[in-house]
Amino acid sequence: MPSFASQHPVRADQEGHHPRRGHIETTQVLVRLVKMAEAVEEKIKNYRTAPFDARFPNTNQTRNCFQNYLDFHRCNKALSDKGQDVTPCGWYQRVYKTLCPMSWVSKWDDQIEAGSFPGKI
Repeated sequence: MPSFASQHPVRADQEGHHPRRGHIETTQVLVRLVKMAEAVEEKIKNYRTAPFDARFPNTNQTRNCFQNYLDFHRCNKALSDKGQDVTPCGWYQRVYKTLCPMSWVSKWDDQIEAGSFPGKI
């Protein structure tokens, strides 16, 4: 039975190069990240209202509102600290703006600026 190497000869430019098992090329990672970002942008573009979230099955969506507000600010902070694009965080913002009364949002924004916001961001 012929060996794997004889069935798949190594190109001259790859001679001696044997990538580790499971190794993903940097370009492949970048392509995947771009595709993920495009998928998020597409979801945001087609967004109409807050989708069902199994963590909040009840009619009262107060906790869902607050959690998405926190998630937006946490996402923004985490990606900004890494110097990455914060576009994916827009999803949380659109959800909390759909669910939360704007008076709450402005109150929370003021509390964040004053350093007295009760949530952990």
